[in-house]
Amino acid sequence: MKRTVPLEMNRTHLAWPFFDDAHRALAPEIGAWAGSSLADVNHHDVDATCRDLVRRLGEAGWLRYCVPSEYGGTLAGLDSRALCVLRETLAFHEGLADFAFAMQGLGSGAITLAGTAEQKARYLPLVAQGNAIAAFALSEADAGSDVAAMQTSARADGDDGYLLTGEKTWISNGGIADFYVVFARTTPRTDSGKATEGISAFIVDADVPGFAIKERIEVIAPHPLATLRFEDCRVARGRLLGAEGDGFKIAMRTLDIFRASVAAAALGFARRALAESLRHAQTRQLFGQPLAALQLTQAKLAEMATAIDAAALLTYRAAWLRDVDGARTTSEAAMAKMTATESAQQVIDAAVQMFGGRGVRFGEIVERLYREIRSLRIYEGATEVQKLIIARELLATHAGRP
Repeated sequence: MKRTVPLEMNRTHLAWPFFDDAHRALAPEIGAWAGSSLADVNHHDVDATCRDLVRRLGEAGWLRYCVPSEYGGTLAGLDSRALCVLRETLAFHEGLADFAFAMQGLGSGAITLAGTAEQKARYLPLVAQGNAIAAFALSEADAGSDVAAMQTSARADGDDGYLLTGEKTWISNGGIADFYVVFARTTPRTDSGKATEGISAFIVDADVPGFAIKERIEVIAPHPLATLRFEDCRVARGRLLGAEGDGFKIAMRTLDIFRASVAAAALGFARRALAESLRHAQTRQLFGQPLAALQLTQAKLAEMATAIDAAALLTYRAAWLRDVDGARTTSEAAMAKMTATESAQQVIDAAVQMFGGRGVRFGEIVERLYREIRSLRIYEGATEVQKLIIARELLATHAGRP
């Protein structure tokens, strides 16, 4: 089905005090590029499409926002607001482009945060140029949100390496990535001590012996996704990220940065749904008048717009706090991710309802958005997990108070 020409994204929120002039200039730049470059993306061969999108994002310079300037990036460090502006705009235009961009950032983020100079120099310029595809391998079949239940192990193999054994699943870019940041236990879990102790992080190149793709996973909004298998996969000691036992901290620091950008992607999907709904409501005739003339339609549009703005305030508050205050934003990022993804689901559902039969026809933009938004409520911590995070942070802050 021929896809409708994208509408212009509403950017009035850029006037809010969360943004600098650089962010306000970035939004129309990425918007113009996305509008002209992403109008007709192939969704049938997602592996080839994602490889192509990484290449194109690299050539256009957008992936340079995923790494520090010292290693080929645009900015001195990772800037949460820039990442959010980019993801929100890319998601508005094309979900696979947002996915390709986001995974370059998430997949290399741990290297940016904890890598040695040699590790950064080896991998980050390739990420920024779009010449290497990155992946983040944390989840397991019985250890998704419960990271402490991780079973994949890494045992020392002499003085110069480790042998990784186990499986990772639901890994985005699985099957097309050139390297994976993999989390594994270097010491067994015990009943004493913290359950997350003993987890370490490693950089695993896709061509090392002992590493294989066990199976590809098909989901309702297709993108490269796989289960990984490690069978005495030898990793050089120089591919250990940080110190042994630092893996959980590295994973959480990485997710704290990119969790707010998941909220931004949800905003992009929701803004597109609202824009499509506004156009449809003003052109669709019902009972001799535009659909937009009905008070029920007007009320729904008002609810959609309000939900988007509320989610945007939480999203850019979290990004601003990290960028400007250098604050730990675990709770704020969780609030943003939870609210933005849940609100976007409601907004997009309302858009599908407004489109009627067209809304569930395969190939319609609102139908594609309906499939794309669903996974955002699960990955990088499901909504229920975000509630636990928020509550634990709240209780820790008020511990001992009357």
